[in-house]
Amino acid sequence: MIRLTLRSLRAEALRMLLSALAVVLGVAFVAGTMIFVDGMRAGAYARAGAFDRHTDLGVYSAGRELVSPALVDEVRAVDGVAAADGELTNTAGLLGADGRPVLGFTTLVAIPTENALRSYDVVAGRLPDRAGEVVLDAPTVAEEGLALGTAIRVGAAGGAARSYTLVGTVDVAGTARDVGGPFVGLVGPDALALTGERGYGRIMVAARPGVSVPALTDELRAVAGGEFTVKSRQQILDEAVEDAVRNLGMFQMLLLIFVGVAVVVAGFVIANTFAIVLAQRTRRTALLRLIGATRGQVFRAALLESAVLGLVASALGVLFGVALAAGIRLLTSRLDVPVSGGLTVTGSTVLTGLLLGTALTVCAALLPAWRGTRVAPVAALTDAAVQPSRGAGRVRLTFGALVLAVGVAALVGAASAGQVLLVAVGGVLTFFGIVLFGPVLVPALARVFGWPARRVLGTIGELAVANTVRNPRRVAATATALVIGIGLVSAFVVGGRSTKDGIERSVDAQIGTDFVVVGIGQDLPAALAGELAARPELGVVHEQRSTVVADVEIRAADPALVARTLRGVLAGDADRVGPGQVLVHRELAQARGWQVGSPVTVGGRSFRVAAVVTDDTPGNGTPAGHVIDMADADFTALFPGQRGVLAEIDPAAGVSAERARDAIEAVLGSYPTANLLDQGAYKKMLTGTVDMMLALVTALLGLAVVIALVGVANTLSLSVVERTRENAVLRAVGLTRGRMRAVLAVEAGLMALVGAVLGVGLGTGVSASAMALLARVGGDFHVVLPFGQLGLILGVAVLAALLASVLPARRALARPVVESLADQ
Repeated sequence: MIRLTLRSLRAEALRMLLSALAVVLGVAFVAGTMIFVDGMRAGAYARAGAFDRHTDLGVYSAGRELVSPALVDEVRAVDGVAAADGELTNTAGLLGADGRPVLGFTTLVAIPTENALRSYDVVAGRLPDRAGEVVLDAPTVAEEGLALGTAIRVGAAGGAARSYTLVGTVDVAGTARDVGGPFVGLVGPDALALTGERGYGRIMVAARPGVSVPALTDELRAVAGGEFTVKSRQQILDEAVEDAVRNLGMFQMLLLIFVGVAVVVAGFVIANTFAIVLAQRTRRTALLRLIGATRGQVFRAALLESAVLGLVASALGVLFGVALAAGIRLLTSRLDVPVSGGLTVTGSTVLTGLLLGTALTVCAALLPAWRGTRVAPVAALTDAAVQPSRGAGRVRLTFGALVLAVGVAALVGAASAGQVLLVAVGGVLTFFGIVLFGPVLVPALARVFGWPARRVLGTIGELAVANTVRNPRRVAATATALVIGIGLVSAFVVGGRSTKDGIERSVDAQIGTDFVVVGIGQDLPAALAGELAARPELGVVHEQRSTVVADVEIRAADPALVARTLRGVLAGDADRVGPGQVLVHRELAQARGWQVGSPVTVGGRSFRVAAVVTDDTPGNGTPAGHVIDMADADFTALFPGQRGVLAEIDPAAGVSAERARDAIEAVLGSYPTANLLDQGAYKKMLTGTVDMMLALVTALLGLAVVIALVGVANTLSLSVVERTRENAVLRAVGLTRGRMRAVLAVEAGLMALVGAVLGVGLGTGVSASAMALLARVGGDFHVVLPFGQLGLILGVAVLAALLASVLPARRALARPVVESLADQ
């Protein structure tokens, strides 16, 4: 029986090729993800503690307090300490050779001046030894065309840019300080002065040779006091590795979600393939039963065949996984995502790929193999071997309709319930409802979508539609595989476009000026707004600042701008906001019983309510509408140290936008941590992350769609084998080769179109539910349908299916008519 099974598998290798391709792609996704993540993990372990290679101990604050420079001196004076220095990690801004800010998130670090503590890899020059010197990362120096010995201007939130001499370049690629932007290294005092910080993040300590590290640890604890902790080198490295692996674990979890999708889709394709193949072997199976084979032998033979197929395909999948991992690495680099490490192929990855692919194939073949054992031996002697197509049972259809209804209800009610989980549950239940109810839903849609083909192509269209719907369970399984991938792609496409549109509307509601100046990764410098306001070319200069006091958000407001962003004024006059006069939002006024003229106390000062207003701005960690707007001067008097990350700017009366831009840029030349944008560029900056994530997700989900399209080609190819005699009869009565190709093309197009439409509908429904929930939580979010992108998804799916029909059509036309008529 084993020899017979292996011979059968060899004889029908071509027939099982596309099924094997689904396994190959699914396993490739699994193996590729594991290889890529293992490489990143190896890189994380290798680079963890890259800047602590010579650190024996570290002194850290137990809370959020910084380590004072005085404590650094005390630690340095401890007997047994060879070197000690403070380290500060912060953000900054860098001006390039052209005087403009270098784009990217800039990391600023205080570099030890003690040789015993220096662990940086110097590419050129040297590390800074004294005040006024700076090192940069090598890629930034190369891209900006900078040379050693030139003056480099660096700024931070503490004030205007300062000039430093470039003395060297370093390599920080793949480390925790590689965040996709420039790296700036200064000596400790310069870093403190530039950032305005009063202390360091930690103290790095190197012990003298021969000194007992545990004893030195106790001495440092005594010197530092109870509010500080002393960590050994091993603790420092362990925590660095833990942080790196934790971040990597989140990325791995994201990839595993897409892996799961690909595996599920592959499972659908494989199960459908075995169902078709084993159905076509009905007469052969019956003959084996007739000559003495037991049901158990037939069942085990089918499972053996699936195991061999799965094992071979899994081995190929692991090989393709290496190429896929390289592709993921290339994609992340193109999206400017810092990635460390190479590609690491481990034995566990190979074993996991082989076991998963083989198990997936065997499990997918279980139900078809069990059904194949139910063939009566007498079927070998009659035409009963031709198994009629069977629809789904009433229990399945009833349960499917119920699950589908519950899933749709969950999506509709998610916003009212305010539960994110309901969106996910609703999407999953809706999908399973489609799977269970598919034998009714998919053929019905195929008949509807096939109506134009019947009208235009006549008999050709009638044949294609009839072939598509003749086996409801088969076509439902084929279309359902497409629903998963295209549904998720559509959900992200619709959700991404809707989110972008909501962000843009939010900007329109909150920004009432032509220009904005935003801080790059930090608050705006304290003196910036004042210098901008002093320029005669500029009219309105308003720094958006806010703080929360007793669950109420207090916001700084400019009288010239406040009316532009309000949705409505319920009582009073919004233009009266000024010294001693505030605007109170409706929900807060109702909760406190305030009206126009009511006294309001903020920070110990008394104000009067000038107006009760409403707007669309979501709360900043406070109950919705619990907001007070006060004039800039009053806000500064109450909260002088509060800074913002954005300033709104309008040109002065009669000043052109170009002159105003030049004036702003002239001021920003001294502040590289601030960036000038118009409203369009600001919206693009906020929505850029959405575009990047959408590109990454679409690329990863594309593999699931490819696997599903393989399933379309597989079903069509096996159906051609099943209809060999039928197609021969059609050709014998005059159906031309071109018309036969047209029949198969329309059949493939219908299967793909039904699956794609259901997928787009499912994805749009999930996105609509998510947007309704976001709108309820806060923000102006609505569903926006990108018809162009959705149309492209449908078009690509149908076109790919049409291309997938080429090989089955060629196979259907390859055999002579007489030979096909004699096929048994």
